[in-house]
Amino acid sequence: MSEEKITLRKNPSRKECEKVIKKILMTEVLERGTNEHFKTAADFMSYFQSLYPASDSLTKQVQRAVKSLQMPKDERGYFIINKTEAQLNQDKEIAFLFKKNDASILPFEEYETVFIKADSKYKDYLYQLISESDTFADKIITMINSSNGLILFTNNKHQLEILINSLIKR
Repeated sequence: MSEEKITLRKNPSRKECEKVIKKILMTEVLERGTNEHFKTAADFMSYFQSLYPASDSLTKQVQRAVKSLQMPKDERGYFIINKTEAQLNQDKEIAFLFKKNDASILPFEEYETVFIKADSKYKDYLYQLISESDTFADKIITMINSSNGLILFTNNKHQLEILINSLIKR
């Protein structure tokens, strides 16, 4: 029989630390909706020290893992696990534009739809004309250019149908 050497790691690898850190942060986000506890590598140390002996090398390994993950931070300084720096910057830009445009969510189920069947050769031009029309301005919430025509969303389907039919029958 040959003797096998069993090597026990005193500390987790950087990759193992990364996995644990991600898991900790994802659990935090799922339970609380946001990370409210972790700002630095030191904030993870109590967890790691409960599993491994406290040492400078453990601290360095956790610091390397946090640095390697390149996690952005929110405005309060807490790590954001589920976004990259680019996504965070994009979200900031979207939020800025939402505020600038006084954006709000409107329940779509309150709107009715009207479909105008239109030849594909002319539907783009029809879309443009209706979009710019003062006659349609207060009757359409939004309009979608679809493959076989136009889908219009409105608060008053009956009134919009009367208007469209009056123009079709001209």
